[in-house]
Amino acid sequence: MKKVTILDIAKELNITFSTVARALNDHPAISVATKKAVRETADRLGYRPNKVASSLRSGKTKIIGVLVPRLDVSFFSSVVHGIEGVMNENGYTILLYQSQESIKQENRGIDTFLRSRVDGIIASISLETEDDGGFMEIKERNIPLAFFDRVPLGLDVPSVTIDDYKGGFMATEHLIQAGYRRIVHINQYRNINIFNERLRGYLDALKQHGLPIDERLIIKGDFSLEFGRSCVRGLLEQGVDFDAVFTLEDFTAMGVVQELKAAGKRIPDEVGVAGFANEAFTSLVSPTISTVDQRTVEMGEAVAHLFLKLLKKGDYYKHKPEKIVLEPKLLVRESSARRH
Repeated sequence: MKKVTILDIAKELNITFSTVARALNDHPAISVATKKAVRETADRLGYRPNKVASSLRSGKTKIIGVLVPRLDVSFFSSVVHGIEGVMNENGYTILLYQSQESIKQENRGIDTFLRSRVDGIIASISLETEDDGGFMEIKERNIPLAFFDRVPLGLDVPSVTIDDYKGGFMATEHLIQAGYRRIVHINQYRNINIFNERLRGYLDALKQHGLPIDERLIIKGDFSLEFGRSCVRGLLEQGVDFDAVFTLEDFTAMGVVQELKAAGKRIPDEVGVAGFANEAFTSLVSPTISTVDQRTVEMGEAVAHLFLKLLKKGDYYKHKPEKIVLEPKLLVRESSARRH
């Protein structure tokens, strides 16, 4: 049986397609008599509105845009898993977009969400995003917006993050307590709040334990497995004295481990290594890599619950933005479990 369309109703009543569409959407410009005739004809012909039509009428699509930097790392895919579980339970579907760490792609994603008429957006910013990026327009349009993990500094909206300062402090203090004294910290060169906080935690842990801060032991760049390898190569070539490395995330830590092994360094006896994020591979490689668990699924669930709670309250931006900070968890594994 052929599906009845708006065009069929328009032909039957000898009126335009747009008049029927607006009548079905209860547009104030259409007369009560026309609306009644359209609805009666639609019922008689067996017309069934599609989801897009019903979303236009209600103003709600029940779709939430989720914008992430990348999905090829388990951190972001795990957070998305948490978000999607909660959203699906509450009758929402998610539209997923990857910025690939590019502000251009991020803005494309925002544009896609706006054109798709999403009911709101949950995001984590790209490495290239400065200030509020393209997110201010979302807030100005009164479209609900929440962030997780990476939050733009220039925008006061609800968010769920981990205590990155505490995570950086815990990882560094653990290395100090394991007997390491010359601890390298590999960080990011851009002004991203979460990485700045991990660096601050590292510096405060050194100070609290009476260890000097040596600028040669703080290396900044674009984190990656290869960057981790090149940092170790550089340190060894320059003859810099170090006995541990704390990296801002796990792929860099993996590169550090690979290069130390290639150089014949014994881990953890000669050099200890700790990462950040608890990527899936850290518990599978040899040696297993100590890291800070960012409680990713919980983070996704928390931001989804916060988002839905605020949606139900109505007038999303009227309330003071709620900012949830989760406690990090240190996972000590073979790469730093030095026996005294």
